Amino acid sequence: MSMMKSLIFIKPGKIEITEKKIPDVGPNDALLKITTTTICGTDIHIYKGEYPVAKGLTIGHEPVGIIEKLGSAVQGYKEGQRVIAGAICPSFSSYACQDGFPSQDGGYIQPDGGTCACHGYKATGGWRFGNIIDGTQAEYVLVPDAQANLCPVPDGLTDEQVLMCPDIMSTGFKGAENANIKIGDIVAVFAQGPIGLCATAGARLKGASTIIAVDGNSQRLAMAKKMGADIILNFNEVDVVDEILKLTGGRGVDSSIEALGLKSTFEQALKVLKPGGTLSSLGVYSEDLTIPMSHFASGLGDHTIRTALCPGGKERMRRLMNVIETGRVDLSEMVTHTYALDNIVEAYDLFMNQRDGVLKIAIKP
Repeated sequence: MSMMKSLIFIKPGKIEITEKKIPDVGPNDALLKITTTTICGTDIHIYKGEYPVAKGLTIGHEPVGIIEKLGSAVQGYKEGQRVIAGAICPSFSSYACQDGFPSQDGGYIQPDGGTCACHGYKATGGWRFGNIIDGTQAEYVLVPDAQANLCPVPDGLTDEQVLMCPDIMSTGFKGAENANIKIGDIVAVFAQGPIGLCATAGARLKGASTIIAVDGNSQRLAMAKKMGADIILNFNEVDVVDEILKLTGGRGVDSSIEALGLKSTFEQALKVLKPGGTLSSLGVYSEDLTIPMSHFASGLGDHTIRTALCPGGKERMRRLMNVIETGRVDLSEMVTHTYALDNIVEAYDLFMNQRDGVLKIAIKP
């Protein structure tokens, strides 16, 4: 067999299943037969044309699968082995990697001919799947720099248990790591979609004593409680900024995590932050941000604002799966729906319109 089924981007608002040639394997590559993948919020940005990719590109960046073929230079793995690879697949040889930022492998921005959220420039970093090379919403995917990026799945863990590791769990946990959370801290997490839920779980693991989860969806807020939230606030029912300031006696939270990518939630996350606090930003923004100067103390408030791109690499994946294997976190409940690859366009419609309590969808080739 030389051909495979693959979802491709046609133009904003149009994707379709087609056949593509199965990729050839170079010496440093691995060909992965996908057993489960999923749809990410970033894929919706691509679908809507808010983030530009090439016509005909296979999108998706969260692979769980089996090694079909290994490149001649890849050592320490075997064909038939069950593995994952991070959504970010760095080479670990670039300046950015060796400077401690492997997610930024390959540079930060590159000129792009289209109009996008970053005004004609395309953020790349180490994000290659479904961005600058064919991604994972297909029967097979080619993993570059495979020795640095493949990670064996421990025996006994299901695809659904590890499906969040390549991107959502890694991103959400990075949000908690960037938030400078100390034992006993009060943390507010704005938005309880899949990334926000993982940020909530990460904040609990980092030692926060009080986690305030904000969302407008009661099902997601209920899931936030399972992930470790102590207080849930529905923004349809209360003014969340006033409520958080009341809950903290006017002091503000030690850390806030913005996990949606809207100007409004970014501003709210800053407004509830104490002097000297940290705002950890995880959103993919499609409009310019503004900083309310009074809440930023005109730049004199010792605030820290951190952004993040999902960390990748085999060591990151190993650590995340270790958290799951030891029972510290169970994210399998976040997989609310399962679709065959043949029906992925229907799955996109469900996920994009947030029907039927959807959180994450398992896509099964």
